[in-house]
Amino acid sequence: MSTSEYVYEYALVRVVPRIERGEQLNAGVLVYSRQAGLVRAVIHLDEARLLALDPQADVAAVRSALAAVAGVCAGGAEAGQAGEDDPGRRFRWLTAPRSTVVQPGPVHCGLSADPAAEADRLLELLVR
Repeated sequence: MSTSEYVYEYALVRVVPRIERGEQLNAGVLVYSRQAGLVRAVIHLDEARLLALDPQADVAAVRSALAAVAGVCAGGAEAGQAGEDDPGRRFRWLTAPRSTVVQPGPVHCGLSADPAAEADRLLELLVR
């Protein structure tokens, strides 16, 4: 590994509008790199795809939950108690398994010279 490459971890943020059906829609990416001191969320909700899975989906509530994920990732007082944790703890908290409408996918890892840009690349590749 060259000194200009950073190890990073990432997980997809998924929307599962009807838990009992198990259908899911990728709606964002979380990226964490301890070496780069980065934890970043990029979110994109395709409302038409969400409503195709569940015509009764509460789009505003899903958007709110996705915004909360991004808020915790960004940290700070607005994110509540989790927002005060270090980036690694916030990433681990966000990627902990849960049975809710907005869920994290499995954590994967990679190498990149620019982990922040990797979040955008993964969003284009895996979500859009």
